[in-house]
Amino acid sequence: MTHPALLAQNAQFRKEVIALAPGMWTAVGFAASNVHMIEGDETVTIVDTTESTGAAEIIQAEFRRITDKPVGRIVYTHSHSDHVSGASVFSPGGVPVIAGHLFASDLVGLEASRVAPDLALARRTQAQFGAALTGRERISLGLGPGDRPTEGLGAGFLAPTELIGEDRNLDLDGVMARLIMAPGETADHIALWFPDSRVLIAGDNWYHAFPNLYAIRGTPYRDFAVWSATLTRLADLVPEVLAPGHTRPVFGAEAVQEVLTTTRDAIDHVIRWTADAMDAGLAMDDIAAGISLPPDLADKPWLAEVCGRLDWSARAYAAGTLGWYDGNPTHLGKMSTAARAAHVAALAGGVEALWAAASEAHDLQWRLELCDHLIALGEEAQRLKAATLEALAKDEINAPARNTYYWEARRLREEAAE
Repeated sequence: MTHPALLAQNAQFRKEVIALAPGMWTAVGFAASNVHMIEGDETVTIVDTTESTGAAEIIQAEFRRITDKPVGRIVYTHSHSDHVSGASVFSPGGVPVIAGHLFASDLVGLEASRVAPDLALARRTQAQFGAALTGRERISLGLGPGDRPTEGLGAGFLAPTELIGEDRNLDLDGVMARLIMAPGETADHIALWFPDSRVLIAGDNWYHAFPNLYAIRGTPYRDFAVWSATLTRLADLVPEVLAPGHTRPVFGAEAVQEVLTTTRDAIDHVIRWTADAMDAGLAMDDIAAGISLPPDLADKPWLAEVCGRLDWSARAYAAGTLGWYDGNPTHLGKMSTAARAAHVAALAGGVEALWAAASEAHDLQWRLELCDHLIALGEEAQRLKAATLEALAKDEINAPARNTYYWEARRLREEAAE
């Protein structure tokens, strides 16, 4: 069983090289992210290079059906590994690689990763993307197909040779583009605007899903207000074609305006809702449980929570603006998970009663929490927790959450079998 909205999202990943305008194409559905090609007088420009050399080789072959002009340069819209890890395929001999001056990634071995908890990040990344899950389990990545080539995953990254720190025009071998500093999902984002054709390549500042304001693999705070302002700025260009870093392009000035401005409005709603609720003294759990999109946004298919989630976003905004403390002085104290579990077991009437409550609980989230108490007490509740995670996954609309439920369930079963 899979949530219908998550299945519907797979239409966004139909494999196709799509013409954006004369001399411009985007390859969709071949990998987790899109690759764009702009044909110049003698060479082509590649914008983003996907997540693996295997995927890049397939896309390069598709592009070669269109033109055999050599690659003259590569442009990265931002530093996430699923956009930069096939570059060596497009540039086997080395070409200029252009990126924003803040280019830095927590996934490709650059400076930011040296202060991150690497093992925790790796585990959570594998869970979010459903590494080694079956096709039945990993229906989708939310922003890309679950079933895609992963040979050479992360292997083809080439470091930028030119970093750009302000908006500027760039001659792509006879095609004029304007590179725009466009911070949003990451601070290093740049967008490419082609005024003659009115095509906008927006990177990951927009895609056909509720924005991933917080990725559960773990990320630094993604400034919501900055992301919102960037969407306004991009909408003000009045593009007629929007080519995102994931999912299919949008055609028509009116349609592009709608998706950009409603996505901005959804981000603004998270900001206002969370800030107002924090000001009112609501508990963080209550803020996350209570947030929803207003009716004029809730019915937009491009705001379905198949990638980002409203409750995660509210938590991220609260932590990103005021830190982990939620204003409740109870949370200033400290109690280990084992100590808390012992108190809960005592209230339940002992460990056997806690087991009975967990086994009989119809609320799956509550059952998970009871399983955690049992595990903290040294009880072998891994299989019950795994079964509960699998039950939750079946109805989950959010692909990262679904993948994580299945991935962690598999890990728990392996742990129980040891």
